Amino acid sequence: MSTTLAKNETVSRKWYVLDAAGKSLGRTAAQAAVLLRGKHKADYTPNVDCGDFVIIINAEKAILTGNKLTQKYYRRHTGWIGGLKEVQYKTLMANRPELAMELAVKGMLAKNTLGRNALTRLHIYKGAEHKHEAQKPEAWTQE
Repeated sequence: MSTTLAKNETVSRKWYVLDAAGKSLGRTAAQAAVLLRGKHKADYTPNVDCGDFVIIINAEKAILTGNKLTQKYYRRHTGWIGGLKEVQYKTLMANRPELAMELAVKGMLAKNTLGRNALTRLHIYKGAEHKHEAQKPEAWTQE
């Protein structure tokens, strides 16, 4: 049986819009990661960047289930002694919901050049408006 492998030159990219309003942050991020990676396509090849562009709107209306708003923290380190910075997800979702969504999607992508290239095709917006109408994005409805 022969296997069809995609080439970088033959990849066609589409634009999709995901609406995060009322949906779980993690489930929206997982669906975005699948679209960015190209795993929904019939000609998916693991070593070829064959994913699509993804626009996530209404990031501020995404929900976190359970006690994640108070118990989950975004932690980063400055590199200096005692430089650990912590932000509670309640504060992060109120001030920078785009960052929370981007961190969730980034954690679900490959930790190599394919994942870093896929992350450049992700566009996240706090509200319902986006500036990519010229690309004629389609609404992604499958869950």
